[in-house]
Amino acid sequence: MSAAADDRQRRRRRRYVGALASLLVLLVVLGGAGLYASSALGAAVPAAAAAVVDPAPIAGPAAQLSLPTTGPYALDAVGYGRLAASADQSAVPIASISKVVTALVILDAHPLAAGEAGPDIAYTQADVDVYWDVIRRNGTNAPVVAGSTLSQRDSLIAMLLPSANNYAISLATWAFGSVEGFSAAARTWLDAHGFANTNLVEPSGLSAENVSTPGELVQIGELALEQPAIAEIVRMTSADLPVVGHVENTNELLGHGGVDGIKTGTTEEAGACLLFSTDVIVGTESITVVGVVLGGPDHDAIDAQIAALLASATTGFHEITALEANTVLAEYTTPWGESARARAASSVSLVVWGDTSVDVSVSADPLALATRGEQAGTATVTTSAGTVVEVPLVLDAAIEDPGSWWRLTNPGALEG
Repeated sequence: MSAAADDRQRRRRRRYVGALASLLVLLVVLGGAGLYASSALGAAVPAAAAAVVDPAPIAGPAAQLSLPTTGPYALDAVGYGRLAASADQSAVPIASISKVVTALVILDAHPLAAGEAGPDIAYTQADVDVYWDVIRRNGTNAPVVAGSTLSQRDSLIAMLLPSANNYAISLATWAFGSVEGFSAAARTWLDAHGFANTNLVEPSGLSAENVSTPGELVQIGELALEQPAIAEIVRMTSADLPVVGHVENTNELLGHGGVDGIKTGTTEEAGACLLFSTDVIVGTESITVVGVVLGGPDHDAIDAQIAALLASATTGFHEITALEANTVLAEYTTPWGESARARAASSVSLVVWGDTSVDVSVSADPLALATRGEQAGTATVTTSAGTVVEVPLVLDAAIEDPGSWWRLTNPGALEG
């Protein structure tokens, strides 16, 4: 081979190797680009954190109460807790308020449905003897005839409305065999309900050893109102009973200022006492208020103070709109320019008492892609009294995928 031919062959080999190398470089570049594109297009977009709106707490004015001045007291609202109480909460004689406990203990052993008469109770000479003994002790009473019968319900009416001590004793003896049997059952019932400071040695309240605290009596009153038979009876102003005749409710405050129960009590040791209740309508809500005043000089004095206390306490209830539907509570903005707001799905209105504060806390989830109407978190409405209501937060717009171009041109923003 000539020198010229050899040189041409060498040049051809170099061109071939160069072309092959260039092809290999191109293939590597194209392969890397393909891998990058595949990775970028398949990667998850970053989640956007929410900018949360924190509503300010709301509170109404404090209730201005007209408090009793004659003796120990307590006032509760069912579901709202203690509204007011005297500093002195020691156990004191409770007189005929004892009969509320007596009724509860008897109904625990011998239940009555609403409006049910219950079994007939036969009254004997022993009950007549109880009647005369109560008269000798200057206790309130109602007539009884040996050989007569009264239903359990009518017997409870005779005990609770005119506060007949003889019917309390006769009913307790019918239910538990003796006064001693009743006292043992009462202790068991009181212990079961956590009333450590309440004690009944007999069913009528004639004994000064029947004692309780204002706070426990209010709780007992709430339990009494949960018993349909008791709740129906204590609302009655009067009744006409077989044998007994016409009886009047001793609660002279009944029907005034919304008072619908519960029981009076009067002895020399206990003074004038009243366990009372009323229902307050605020918006669409009915609130049961139960209270007691003990140790008053007379019923006129405590009735006036109770009326003033209830009037001042019930006006302390008011409705607060804690959260309105569609209120914006969180906002989202994504790196690729999408935006959406999380709004309250529903309104929340709460009935509160006095200066009970209402607070709204917001928990919003980080979001990447989402549809309109999707839940994005929760608003929790809480009162200082413990009420908690949760409301979903929903998006008012979709958060959509940014598309291929943004993904390819923003490699550092992608996840994975």
